[in-house]
Amino acid sequence: MSFFLTVKMSQLKKVFITFVFSIVVISLIVTGLNIDLAVFSSVDNPSALIKGREDKSEISLTFNITWGDQILEPILDLLESEDVSATFFLLGEWAEHHPHLVDLIVDKGHEIGMLGYRYKSYLKQDISDVQKDLYKAHDTFTKLGYPNLTLLRTPSGHFNKEVLNTAVNQGFQVIDWRVDTQDWKTPGVNTIIEAVLSNTKNGDVILMHASDSATQTKDALEVILPSLKQKGFSFVTITELITQADIEINPVE
Repeated sequence: MSFFLTVKMSQLKKVFITFVFSIVVISLIVTGLNIDLAVFSSVDNPSALIKGREDKSEISLTFNITWGDQILEPILDLLESEDVSATFFLLGEWAEHHPHLVDLIVDKGHEIGMLGYRYKSYLKQDISDVQKDLYKAHDTFTKLGYPNLTLLRTPSGHFNKEVLNTAVNQGFQVIDWRVDTQDWKTPGVNTIIEAVLSNTKNGDVILMHASDSATQTKDALEVILPSLKQKGFSFVTITELITQADIEINPVE
């Protein structure tokens, strides 16, 4: 189907000038802030981020949220008191029912990414259903006022080359992890603490949860956060991590 639009020459000039001005402004902003808009995954090389640079003591703390509304706010308060920025991966279905909590996460200075819309493994769905899930998640966050989300963590961390290619084609970068706390299983506060403190290295992405099943996470974080700082680590968001050179990715055959 073709669409035709007739405009006056003066209107066309006005649109062109506005477009050029916008490009110039964006270029100045990016240059002034020294932002490297890195993309680590492409259709030719579908990959998932595992970690950042090993020569820098920066790490990313990430949280998955799929359900509940009781655990998140105490965790946000603790992160604020420790001056730690994190990245939260939110299920679209959860965000749809808790828009005020989505806004709260962002207002507290944290970054958000997507977990898709429904929490069902992408390896147990036809790729057409995966595409629909991603579109629905994107549409949900757009309606909530967040149309430019590009970070994606797949449900249960399940993906293959076809899933990664689908994500890239829809404008997403898939974020994996290196340190899995298994905190959603409530294995014990000390077990969660040990999982992080014994395994975290430079550039690592740490997986935790802020759903209501993660009842031991806040207590563990009260020890984890100051302990990691004492070890010399600093916390950055995933976007800050991927703008560095020499990040480690997981290419999928």
